[in-house]
Amino acid sequence: MSRPALEVADIFRSHGPAWRQAHAGHVSLDQLRVMSAIERCRTAALGGHVARCTDCAYTTIAYNSCRNRHCPKCQGAAAKEWLADREAELLPVPYYHVVFTLPAAIAAIAYQNKAVVYGLLFKASAETITTIAADPKHLGARVGITSVLHTWGSALTHHPHVHMIVPGGGISLDGKSWISCRPGFFLPVRVLSRLFRRLLLEKLIAADKAGHLKFFGDHAALADTQAFAAYLAPLRRAEWVVYSKRPFGGPQAVLAYLSRYTHRVAIANSRLIACDRSGVTFRWKDYRAEGRDRQKLMTLSSGEFVLPQGFHRIRHYGLLASGTRADNIARARQLLTVSHSQAEPATIAADQTKPTCPCCGGRMIVIEVFERGATPQHRPTAPPIDTS
Repeated sequence: MSRPALEVADIFRSHGPAWRQAHAGHVSLDQLRVMSAIERCRTAALGGHVARCTDCAYTTIAYNSCRNRHCPKCQGAAAKEWLADREAELLPVPYYHVVFTLPAAIAAIAYQNKAVVYGLLFKASAETITTIAADPKHLGARVGITSVLHTWGSALTHHPHVHMIVPGGGISLDGKSWISCRPGFFLPVRVLSRLFRRLLLEKLIAADKAGHLKFFGDHAALADTQAFAAYLAPLRRAEWVVYSKRPFGGPQAVLAYLSRYTHRVAIANSRLIACDRSGVTFRWKDYRAEGRDRQKLMTLSSGEFVLPQGFHRIRHYGLLASGTRADNIARARQLLTVSHSQAEPATIAADQTKPTCPCCGGRMIVIEVFERGATPQHRPTAPPIDTS
């Protein structure tokens, strides 16, 4: 795969030192470690190996990856593995894509209290789905949920919301049968919206009383309990946004979409266009526009861009909770009369996983391994000269 013309690492290397100096004392050690890892990723600083083709002697140098979970270059393989695991767990039932979004007023609080409020968003949205689904008036079943947190929009604006993919049904409360939802309908959106609103506001107030929320700048006055209650009061009457729809492309389409965000930060290298003194230019998608007009360009100053906050998280609930997932999926398949052999994912032939020569397709073997900061003894094959 060819290297993108511009990477997040390039921006960190060119603008990072000035940004770190300008924000000295306000940048966490974890943030500094992330920046350093991304800057050093796949460079001689981390060492690597030399590989040569056994047929044509084509030689290439591969530098080691930083393996930092925030690095745009390192998480492609992890995302593919996550996608394959989730696809292997799919049941032969319709699936629904559900999205819970924080109102702007609470998103502003979340920006100053990321870990706390994002955690409450996960808990309140999952509790909403499991509570309404367990109600005999709606479904009367235990459902499974895969949730992925998005904290940034395409234009790098702070926009916290949780994407869920949920099977259209669940195991009955007595565990004896599979209960399917109505065709084309999962759970009533208005009921979900109102329970979500109540639960999240209750959890926010409890977090504030426990001293878990901090307020700064324009929101400093919210440190007063009464002021905080007054700030939340209008939200009790507003309609909160909950989206629920059966995806046209099936569950695989939603999983593929989510896998592009599960193991990387706010922006991919492929969206970067330019970096100069005026700032960083990147592509973003305007969902309010139609067709080709959706694709737009934006330029941010390097200070705004250098360290995007808010990284995506993944959690599983109900039937898909990590500790009991395998047993619950097996039970669901049993109730749905699906044999285990039918559900097994196709295996990849061993020879397909071995690296091949980009010139002749021959087998590549490692002929040298070099340590961090060292220079390899062998040199890579020079790129062909274009004589056209």
